[in-house]
Amino acid sequence: MTTATFTAEKHGLAAVGAAVQRHSMLLFDYFTQYAKVQFGYRADFFISLATSFAATCFQLGFVIVLFQKIPQLAGWRFPEVLFLYGFSLIPYGLFNVISLNLYNFGNNYIIEGKFDRVLLRPVSSLFQVLFETFRIESLQEVATGVYCLWWASRRLGLVWTPGKFAMLLFFGICAATIYMSIFVMLTTVSFRFEDRIGVSPPVWNVIAFGRYPLTIYNGTVQFVLCWVIPFGLASFYPSVRLLGRTVTPEYARLVPVVAAVFLTAAITLWTLGSRHYTSTGS
Repeated sequence: MTTATFTAEKHGLAAVGAAVQRHSMLLFDYFTQYAKVQFGYRADFFISLATSFAATCFQLGFVIVLFQKIPQLAGWRFPEVLFLYGFSLIPYGLFNVISLNLYNFGNNYIIEGKFDRVLLRPVSSLFQVLFETFRIESLQEVATGVYCLWWASRRLGLVWTPGKFAMLLFFGICAATIYMSIFVMLTTVSFRFEDRIGVSPPVWNVIAFGRYPLTIYNGTVQFVLCWVIPFGLASFYPSVRLLGRTVTPEYARLVPVVAAVFLTAAITLWTLGSRHYTSTGS
């Protein structure tokens, strides 16, 4: 390695480090401003938290009622299904914390012209859209998911080693990245077709299908949930790996690959879409 090459790589790493530090500080500032607003309207926050928690309990109640009627679901016992369900809530909750602006992007940023303000700032437009607002109440989904994992693990006699905890964190981040990437790609449609609702709401409902064992679905649905809208891939196979159960084929090792591919595609589509953005005018 020549001195010039080494120097160039050193400067490149320094630039990356500076960018990471800058965006971390911006993220902290965004969150601080959000927290100030929430402390100013505490009643609204607790109402939103209660509403979000009630919705999660209602969905979880469906699983409980289902297994009161049947002892197994295609060979899966209640604690195992609850384990799968609990794991799926963790990345879903993490994603939901930053998903609000994606869901309302077409209305708030395109129709009302707020994306003009975003483009004037010397910061990634995607970074701004994701982190300008939060839904901290969605962290209750993460907490509920962790509780479901704990309860199911006790019933199944699973032992949580440091390696398993690391695996849970790794797969949780990968799955949250897949969720975010999919909805970023769906959001980019708003750059071409101005619509207040967008195409995200119908796909949002598909997430629920990934919370159950993929083996209960036919081959076509399994393919869609693995490779087209991979919510099932993101939650089912990591859960199976953590459970220590064997399924064929075993795709857990492909989850980080799919996360990287979808994230790259999302960033690329966002960049192309923002370049074709036309202001609302006056």
